[in-house]
Amino acid sequence: MRVTIYMATLFVVLLDANHASPQSAPASADRPWHAMAERQIESDARQLRDSSLRLESAKAYSLAELVDLAEAHNPETRVAWERARAQAAALGIARSELYPTLAAAAVSQTGRREILFGNHFGYQTVQNFQTALALSYTIFDFGARSGRIDAARAEVLAENFAFNDAHRNVIYGVQQAYYRLLSSMGEEDAARANLANAQTVQQSAEERLANGLATLPDVLEAKSATAQAQYDLQAVLGDEEIARGDLATAVGISAETKIPIQPLDEISIPESVDNTVDQAINRALENRPDLLQQVAEIRVANAGIKEAHAAYYPALSMAVAPAAQSLYGVESPFAWAHTRGLAGSIGFSLQWTIFDGGARRKRLEEARETAQQAEAQAKVLGDQIADEVWVAYSNLNTAFRQRQAALALLEASRQSYSAALESYRDGVRSLLDVTAAQRTLAQARSADVFARTQVLAALSELAFRTADSIQANYPRPRP
Repeated sequence: MRVTIYMATLFVVLLDANHASPQSAPASADRPWHAMAERQIESDARQLRDSSLRLESAKAYSLAELVDLAEAHNPETRVAWERARAQAAALGIARSELYPTLAAAAVSQTGRREILFGNHFGYQTVQNFQTALALSYTIFDFGARSGRIDAARAEVLAENFAFNDAHRNVIYGVQQAYYRLLSSMGEEDAARANLANAQTVQQSAEERLANGLATLPDVLEAKSATAQAQYDLQAVLGDEEIARGDLATAVGISAETKIPIQPLDEISIPESVDNTVDQAINRALENRPDLLQQVAEIRVANAGIKEAHAAYYPALSMAVAPAAQSLYGVESPFAWAHTRGLAGSIGFSLQWTIFDGGARRKRLEEARETAQQAEAQAKVLGDQIADEVWVAYSNLNTAFRQRQAALALLEASRQSYSAALESYRDGVRSLLDVTAAQRTLAQARSADVFARTQVLAALSELAFRTADSIQANYPRPRP
């Protein structure tokens, strides 16, 4: 009976151990792999998608409000912030080398043994209590520590600039998603207006057919135009849904969250830019955080040269180790004995590498090459930034000109459509003329929506390229 119980217990233990052991590889490659631990991982992944941000469904959010929400809730800014904090902690670690290190230890030990005394063995017991301190300090190292501190300090600056650049990218992402949604909403309004025009033409064709003034092909052509307008509307509605998801994701919330925003018709659109392209390029070269980050990398490389150069010189360090000791002992047949005292040591160490096969020289050459590479990379990035600003500035001026042309095109198309429809009702023009004017008006409406949103998108593009969007004196966009 006991053997049976023992075997059952052993089986349960082995079974639990098998489940508790690390998961093995999949048995074969022909099917997906699903482990027991997958459920917990799925639960953790669901928690990552939860957002504490809740929007007011009855409020139409402005672009400035969405930018503020994104800076506070978009995970990209949190990632950059945590990296900057970690690098600040690394600077504190580097600075700690300027101070001595002090360690304390307490030891208690009891020893008992038999010793030969005369013609018999006696028991001897010794109790040892000891506390000790160990202090070590590098007195001088010809700049090795300061080089590491300078490198850490420059890396903190680099991470801070990366943090600012994360904000710049988040702001730009929200702006572009916002303007894409505005464009989709404007396209929806234009598509609905086009559908209404097509239905009006179809109704006119059906009335003329009923009165014997039109042919059946005219009605079929009008129905085809209406169906095409309905098809175009559905495509625009799909694009609008995608744009809403992109905006919600850019803000830092779930893509299915619907964010109410102002319609395009309520947004004022500027007609010109205030400054010149040279002024924009100069601002970009002064303010772009990615360029400033690269300049900080040059400082990191120069600090590496300083540290590598210090390896040619000796380093002097000191070590102090005071210790307080207390001993208690007894040896049969004598009474207990006790003694105590202060012991310790102090020492100086001078370490100087005389020969290392050229390793120091190669490290110094490597550090210098790294610094030159960082400087060259900064120049390349500066040229790239100047070109980006030039392109953004040119695109903005093009958007302004297209906006004026789109206004003229829209007005002319409206007049042409109205005249064609009226002439068709009077029997002067054919249905083909009306549908052609309708298609031209539809294209003009789309061009007008694109031109208006393109001006806003080009303005945000220029602010992104010059880093004006993250400057303290830069006004938040409030469409």
